[in-house]
Amino acid sequence: MENIPRVQSVLVAGPAMLRVKFGNGAERTYDCTAVLSRPQFHLLKIPAFFRAVKVDLGGYGISWNDEMDLSEYELWTNGKPCA
Repeated sequence: MENIPRVQSVLVAGPAMLRVKFGNGAERTYDCTAVLSRPQFHLLKIPAFFRAVKVDLGGYGISWNDEMDLSEYELWTNGKPCA
């Protein structure tokens, strides 16, 4: 299995867009548009809620609340490297 780096920081980069910095120094842009169509992520359509994103303890992902999160694997494999 691939060694996925832990999340170090996350910033909102635009509507439905996140900029994620990983422990190895790499940065990726993650487009949340695909997850917005899932019922469990409906609150992310509210801009203030979307901006409340934070890194999970230990850097194993990001979350908005106890029920809404994305893993470091998802962010790393589906994020696009920043230019």
